[in-house]
Amino acid sequence: MRPALRPFLVSLALLVAAVVLALVAVSTGEFTVPVGDIVSALFGEGSPVAELIVSELRAPRVVTGLAVGAAFGLSGAIFQSLTRNPLGSPDFIGFTAGASTGGVVAVVMGGTAAQIAAGSMLGCVISAALVYALAFRGGVQGYRLVLVGIGVNALLLSVDSYLLTKANINDAATAGAWLTGSLGGRGWDHAIPVTLALVALAPVCCYVSRPMRMMEMGDDAARAVGIRVEPVRAAAIVAGVLLCGVATAAAGPVIFVAMAAPQLARRMTRSPGVTLIASALTGAVLLTAADLAAQRLLAPTQLPVGVLTAAIGGTYLALLLRKERR
Repeated sequence: MRPALRPFLVSLALLVAAVVLALVAVSTGEFTVPVGDIVSALFGEGSPVAELIVSELRAPRVVTGLAVGAAFGLSGAIFQSLTRNPLGSPDFIGFTAGASTGGVVAVVMGGTAAQIAAGSMLGCVISAALVYALAFRGGVQGYRLVLVGIGVNALLLSVDSYLLTKANINDAATAGAWLTGSLGGRGWDHAIPVTLALVALAPVCCYVSRPMRMMEMGDDAARAVGIRVEPVRAAAIVAGVLLCGVATAAAGPVIFVAMAAPQLARRMTRSPGVTLIASALTGAVLLTAADLAAQRLLAPTQLPVGVLTAAIGGTYLALLLRKERR
């Protein structure tokens, strides 16, 4: 493997930015915790108040945000590489919508937090299987995956609307809040599963990254150099779907992170294709920064992080479409 200097330096800078944002998010707020006391509090050697604020309130939220952002960024990079399309992210091809529908069904049925997470994961897997089956014609082409995914996405959004209209007022309010996407109230029971899933699936993503780069030149070119296109594509889709599902289960459908992170990483690294590591780090930085801004901009009122990512992502999408048209 021949390392590239600029992607390495960009990834290192993103890692430093993620650590700095995490420290700022944990140390600041209504009760300020000095940076030097954060480590002591995490290991149970700080004051009781500092331990409560750091270990039970702020640190789980920050870790969840970092892991969810990295999972969305990695998932978006995988699908944008497979489809060779900047709009080929889970937000647009039905996977996030499937996770949302699964979560809404669990909420309407009065499910617990664990059941909502399980429903979200199951919905993501089912929607991905449906999109893959409908797009498969002796293989899966990128443009067909995007077109089928957009149609499935629209169908699932209509299902969400129908369920919300039929639910009682309390369940509808709970489902509406969950559909916005938020890191509020997240604990270690949210942070640990998504972090473990990220650690488990990252090696799979690294393993398929090189053949995926070859597949960006076309399936025929990839087959000519000995790449088994469909098994690689299937493994990448499974990894991307699981990352999207577990991230949505932890924080709700936080939109536009999966779309924007790979494109921003590509421009920062000046890479000809999508870069997985830089995309994951960009997603972590984006979501953590957006959550920090959502907590501080209108303090003491806190916004769901999904509101801010939607505003930023919508603006970015308009600029991206304008540039593509030019």
